[in-house]
Amino acid sequence: MRWRRWNFRWRTEGLPMCQLLGMNSSAAASIRFSFTGFAQRGGCTADHVDGWGIAFYEPTGARSFLDDRPASESRLAAFVREHPIRSHNVIAHIRKATQGSVGLANTHPFSREWLGRHWFFAHNGDLQNFHPPLDGSYLPAGSTDSEKAFCYVMQWLRSVFASWQRPPTWDAIAPELAKCNAEIARHGNFNCLLTNGEALFVHCSSQLATLQRAHPFPRARLVDCDLSMDLGELNGPDDRMVIIATEPLTLDETWERLDTGDTRVFVGGRQVWAHHCARTRRFPVPGEAAKMMVPEAA
Repeated sequence: MRWRRWNFRWRTEGLPMCQLLGMNSSAAASIRFSFTGFAQRGGCTADHVDGWGIAFYEPTGARSFLDDRPASESRLAAFVREHPIRSHNVIAHIRKATQGSVGLANTHPFSREWLGRHWFFAHNGDLQNFHPPLDGSYLPAGSTDSEKAFCYVMQWLRSVFASWQRPPTWDAIAPELAKCNAEIARHGNFNCLLTNGEALFVHCSSQLATLQRAHPFPRARLVDCDLSMDLGELNGPDDRMVIIATEPLTLDETWERLDTGDTRVFVGGRQVWAHHCARTRRFPVPGEAAKMMVPEAA
């Protein structure tokens, strides 16, 4: 299924659903344009006001920015919008709290180290009765179901690859991660982004959309604010990238909705692996009927 083009703005007031944003690119690229629209969902075009965060990988290491203020009002978010940090892999999250108090300890993306690599994770959903047996190798610092799931994922991978002296490649990780995703998704909607700087791993339980960008790059218009940009001026003919978002960020591009149970892997701006788990189900989202399509002013 593909998203049709409409002339409206999304409003998600009343929906306890966090917002996810990810990018995987063949060349180091800035996510300023997408993030500018995305940040408006943190209190302006949607009522997700319980914090936000973003993580980048750069040649000398990884960095993240976290703030427990609404993204649309955050000076730190303004800094990210105004400074083009270039990266091959980026994940961002805007929070609407369902479990855990509002605070930096519960703000996504969460990070952990494994075999000398920084891993970042962000989740959208609500896991109920989720009490995985954590062995102490990774423990939550906060009180969210999301961070608990991340610790379980990292523990799972660490156990499977316990004999490895070097980090496993994405093609070794992907099938194991798909098994872990399916187990966690039995407890609720588990839409998530996970990256180690090499690949972007994506799982969908209820709602995620992908967008592939390649030459010739279009002129795109943001859904959440009055801003358009000629993406061809920023990208070369060999550049490729994929954007992942809870809801489409632009009006003038073709977005694809992921199916419930999909795990996908993106490397170098391309999808390189996909798996579908038919057992995964979409859990009802409280207040979903309140979602409205609000036409733009003429």
